[in-house]
Amino acid sequence: MKKIINVPENYTDDMLRGIYAAHPDMVKYVEDDLRCYCTAKKKDGKVAIITGGGTGHLPLFLGYVGENLLDGCGVGGVFQSPSAEQIYNVSKEVEAGAGILYLYGNYSGDIMNFDMAAEMLEMDDIKTKSIVGADDVLSNSNPDARRGVAGIFFMYKCAGAKAAEMGSLDEVLAAAQEAKDNTRTVGFALTPCVIPELGKSNFTLGDDEMAFGMGIHGEPGVWNGPIKTADELASESMDEILKDMPVAEGEEVCVLINGLGATSLEELYILSGSVRKILDDKKIKVYRTFVGECATSMEMAGASVSILKVTGDKMKKWIDMPVNTPFIKL
Repeated sequence: MKKIINVPENYTDDMLRGIYAAHPDMVKYVEDDLRCYCTAKKKDGKVAIITGGGTGHLPLFLGYVGENLLDGCGVGGVFQSPSAEQIYNVSKEVEAGAGILYLYGNYSGDIMNFDMAAEMLEMDDIKTKSIVGADDVLSNSNPDARRGVAGIFFMYKCAGAKAAEMGSLDEVLAAAQEAKDNTRTVGFALTPCVIPELGKSNFTLGDDEMAFGMGIHGEPGVWNGPIKTADELASESMDEILKDMPVAEGEEVCVLINGLGATSLEELYILSGSVRKILDDKKIKVYRTFVGECATSMEMAGASVSILKVTGDKMKKWIDMPVNTPFIKL
């Protein structure tokens, strides 16, 4: 294992100490718990949006805490869920009088702990609502059972913008739901990653082998086989996405080309060009394209393609709202 770390067991907390030291004007922690991560700029009267999940996915999840996005994040260990107590403590800190939206990925441990935190807040007369990202097309034929991956970026953007507009809790939830209903993702891996506490790869791939449809924790995909070209990967990804969420000629989309941690920007832009050619050939309009690392998997090489079907000018306004966090500036 080659990593710039101290003790593997302290990986998450050491990372958090570095973030707090570098950005004290933007983020802080509460209850003497480094993993209770939240904004340093609470806004009274605004719906608070809280996410959470395991370390190893930066900028997901905590990287989205900031201006016009989210207000707090429960931080778990590498690929592990945050505790209900951590989520509760973050919630108590950032709640600003308008209720709380829990917005996170569709994973059983996260669901259990966010639900427990919501029950604790109900005893404090604090209203919460919840929604999970579930955009990974190939993870399950049942949309409700799909994993939440990089497409949650669009849910964060739309919900965060609506909250910044001082929308009600129901309105912020509706914005997140609108993005969820219109987002699909397909991903693929070229290498495994190494979890610090394990000290070894979490799965294996041959030198000339890739995994199509693999999850961000190394969950199995739909096939393992020889590495394909960017054009071939774009074509297969778009076929899967558009089969699940048809987009008509003349309709508009936003595109997210996401790197999984060890893929160069050059490669991501090659993939982006391949996706754009497919959309142009189908006469589907592209409103905006985002290229970069939005949801990683440690140092895994690979990428994902997310498509958001744009529903109108209201959604465009949400997507275009400037955001500012220690990790994301758009």
